[in-house]
Amino acid sequence: MFPQVLTDGYRSFLGERLPSERRKYETLGKEGQEPEVLLIGCCDSRVAPEVIFDTGPGQIFTIRNVANIVPPAEHDTAYHGTSSAIEFAVQALKVKHIVVLGHATCGGIKAAGLGADPLSSGNYIGRWVSLVEPAKKKLDEAGDTPDKEGFLTRLEYAMVAQSLENLMTFDFIREAVEAGRLHLHGAHFGIVTGELRIRDPKTGEFQSVVERDGQTLSASALIGCTQA
Repeated sequence: MFPQVLTDGYRSFLGERLPSERRKYETLGKEGQEPEVLLIGCCDSRVAPEVIFDTGPGQIFTIRNVANIVPPAEHDTAYHGTSSAIEFAVQALKVKHIVVLGHATCGGIKAAGLGADPLSSGNYIGRWVSLVEPAKKKLDEAGDTPDKEGFLTRLEYAMVAQSLENLMTFDFIREAVEAGRLHLHGAHFGIVTGELRIRDPKTGEFQSVVERDGQTLSASALIGCTQA
């Protein structure tokens, strides 16, 4: 039986949202999508970008995986789901912004930071979150270890920074950034508090959106941000 929660949700969409956005859907269906933002987030069910940023259809192109990881560019014959979606967003859709959105209490980051038993013989998650190791190593070199309070939060921040660095290993991203056609951003969402923090590219610090510049900013300010 098809999941009831989805059937109920669709009926609500059909009766409430679709009528008010029908023209938008018709335009998107006929003319295609032109989102300005690529958002790379975690597949955690508690962190839905369209909900957090209150966006409608066609506004953001979204990639979600365990721990919002961007792997470094690789030139081989393997299958690269995240990298292929990034390529499409930048090269075909010509997005102007890429946002890497981390979040609090991330299970993938916890597995990478504290270790976890394999969930299957393939250990797919274990191999995937091994990409967090460079970020963890940087914390370790700075004297930050798993036994210190707040370590996992700092590792979440560090992985956002690592993913931003990995984005620059793609030649088409590096060229677009250097030409000023593309801007990269880091952010972090607190599930319990609902707080959004944006990474300052100069200092690497994460600051609350509602505190930044002493102003109260809406979440949509992130989407319109031109900060590189």
